[in-house]
Amino acid sequence: MATYIVLTSFTDQGVRNAKDTTKRSDAVKELAKKFGVTAKEFFWTLGSYDVVAIFDAPDDASMTALGLAIGAGGNVRTQTLRAFSREEMNGVLAKLA
Repeated sequence: MATYIVLTSFTDQGVRNAKDTTKRSDAVKELAKKFGVTAKEFFWTLGSYDVVAIFDAPDDASMTALGLAIGAGGNVRTQTLRAFSREEMNGVLAKLA
C-alpha cells in the first residue's frame, strides 16, 4: 500500500458547515473503503490548511478516485501528496546507483 498525505482547505460551504467536520471525516473514512483506501488519521490544523489526512491506498488511481469523490461533496479542496517511508525512499535511491 502507498501512503498519501491530503492537505485540505474548507470551501465557503465547508466553513458554513464547519460544525459537521468531524462527522464528515467519519463519512470520508467509510467512503474510502469503497475505493480500497484506508483513512488512517485526520488532523484539524491551524495555518494554510484546515485538515490534514493520511491515507493508505493500493495505487494512485484509487486515491485519485477517492479525492474526486471527496471534492464532489463541495466542502473542501484538496492537495494530495504521495509520501514515501524511509524504506521506500531507500529503494528509490538505490535506483540512482
